[in-house]
Amino acid sequence: MATTNNPRDLALPVADSSPSSGSAPAESARSGTRVRAFLKLVAVEHSVFALPFAFLSALAAMQINGGRVRWLDLLLITVAMVGARTFAMAANRILDRKIDARNPRTAGRELVTGAVSVRTAWTGAAVALVVFLVAAALLNPLCLVLAPLAAVPLVVYPYAKRFTNWPHAILGIAQAVGPVGAWLAVTGTLDGSGPAWLLGAAVGLWIGGFDLIYACQDSEIDREIGVHSVPARYGRRFALHASTVAHVVTFALFIWFGAVIGLGWLWWIGLALTAVAFAYQHLVVTPTDLSKVNRAFFTANGFVGIALFVFALLDLVIRLGLRP
Repeated sequence: MATTNNPRDLALPVADSSPSSGSAPAESARSGTRVRAFLKLVAVEHSVFALPFAFLSALAAMQINGGRVRWLDLLLITVAMVGARTFAMAANRILDRKIDARNPRTAGRELVTGAVSVRTAWTGAAVALVVFLVAAALLNPLCLVLAPLAAVPLVVYPYAKRFTNWPHAILGIAQAVGPVGAWLAVTGTLDGSGPAWLLGAAVGLWIGGFDLIYACQDSEIDREIGVHSVPARYGRRFALHASTVAHVVTFALFIWFGAVIGLGWLWWIGLALTAVAFAYQHLVVTPTDLSKVNRAFFTANGFVGIALFVFALLDLVIRLGLRP
């Protein structure tokens, strides 16, 4: 999770970021190591959670607006999404590094151990932000104008844990931006963007809901050091019930989105599989047994995004005539 109300009070080992001498191959090897460590820091592979829904929104917009896949738009959307997420994760890790040092679960993170220096992390965050803004500019003027607004919740989220017991809602808002932004990337207008807002709300509640589950791991240490979260304030049982409610509403919004777009039986198969995944993660995690949180978090939720995208894509191509 986490930040603290008074991060200056927290001790943190600082990595030596001064340049060292050496041969060109050695410097190249060190650079490669730093890049790998930074990619691990931002968990770039977790883009699998949000990207499928951005693609789904974009393809649905393409189907409605001409029925052809615009590959360059999809590429730029991918670059923008990965750039925004990388910026968000790097900023989150930087702002949380001192509290991470006091949490046994997160004490091995790269900024705590010194595998990545703060300077390197800030550099990576800045590069990722520039990549996001450039991709937005190449998509259309509206995306460029709204891009800074989309970045706001990405930075607010770590600070939210200092002043609200519901930082998971801020995370949800940050994630809801993806499908809406992808729709605007294709259409260049807010007119007719209702389906994207439905999908964005579904994604926001979905991710906010499983963040409630994930945060249960830190409920005791969060209370001890003053970090705000639903599990820390109201207890694990309440947090898990709130997550269940969020995912029930998520599922209803997925149904609504499919109905508005006109998706058919293939989409409903994907939804049925999603229902199983949702049920699984809520069955394997209990207030007294958090041993399967990672399985619920990574396996079940990764499956949800991929399954819904694949079946929606099949429906868009086979039934609705989306053409490459």
